[in-house]
Amino acid sequence: MRRGTRPSVAALFSASAADAGLAIVFGLIVGAGLMLLGGFDPLAAYRALAMKAFGSPYNAGETFRQATTLMLTGLSVALAYRAGLLSIAAPGQMALGALAAAAAGIGLPPVPVVQPVIGLLLGAAAGALWGALIGTLRAYRGVNEVIAAIMLNWVALYGVNLLIRFGLADPANRQRTRTVAETARIDAPWLSDLFAHARLSYGFFLAVALLGGYAFFLHRTRLGFELRAVGQNPVAAALAGMKDRRLVVAAMALAGGPAGLAGAIEVLGVYGYWTVSPTLPAAGFDGIAVALLGGAGALGTALAALLFAALSGGAAGMQFEVGVPPELARVVMAAILFFIAAQNLTRGLRERLGRVERRNARGEEAGR
Repeated sequence: MRRGTRPSVAALFSASAADAGLAIVFGLIVGAGLMLLGGFDPLAAYRALAMKAFGSPYNAGETFRQATTLMLTGLSVALAYRAGLLSIAAPGQMALGALAAAAAGIGLPPVPVVQPVIGLLLGAAAGALWGALIGTLRAYRGVNEVIAAIMLNWVALYGVNLLIRFGLADPANRQRTRTVAETARIDAPWLSDLFAHARLSYGFFLAVALLGGYAFFLHRTRLGFELRAVGQNPVAAALAGMKDRRLVVAAMALAGGPAGLAGAIEVLGVYGYWTVSPTLPAAGFDGIAVALLGGAGALGTALAALLFAALSGGAAGMQFEVGVPPELARVVMAAILFFIAAQNLTRGLRERLGRVERRNARGEEAGR
């Protein structure tokens, strides 16, 4: 593992709660300024956004549904970061996980409980195997994991499209898979009814449980300790006998699991099928922003996922009520990320300058 990779990644993902709060405020201010320039009322727009995201049980349920996917893709990025890696493979892993779950929901015997469990496990396994491939290229061939993920994302997308069209396509619509069996679904009717028939499923609880498990894994298991050690100081970890190549592969495989699971939940818990698509799932890329704003922590990732789900889902409210283009919500999200990155990078610069000043002061005192 190259020594130069970790500091820049650490600077980006070291956001404190105060940093995140300030970045959100500044991002909303930037959005308000742009609305004023466009002749819109920012207070009315943000009110409409909030109402669309949380103003009714149905809207709140749909926001939690979107947050489920973002929690998992954010967890994927956060896991890789802990080992000093930057994973942007979640979009491709989502597509592979969705295809694996769809295949299980269509082809396996219709056995309640067993069929959805196998579908979820296959989805997670598909993402993990794709991550292991990227980790192997990084560990044993020196291929940068970002470059490998960019290339393999498109391989995954078009591979999934090909398999849908020539294996799982619905005869009535060859642009999507056949609908999975009812026995393969992970719907939670009681939860959906609680939120006025929103498309919430047991996948929400699974995502929350995995975030809790992530915190336990990092701080209470040997592998979690080794991943953090390699991420924080690969040289010291190697001297302690930790095999950083094996850990790189393990980290990327573990990071791929939640992303693949996100795709599986979209199929088994929301849509019931997966479509041929010319573009990668946006939620995969949004996971990078979620982990960045959440500081790669479990609670921070959950809260950041909820925020971005609210901004994304509430954008339609701004458009319908005030006429603000929905793309402005993405501008607010980008502004938040800009301020997070700027604060963390400038904090790192300030700390470095402070060390130089202290060193110079000690030199002057020694000279006296």
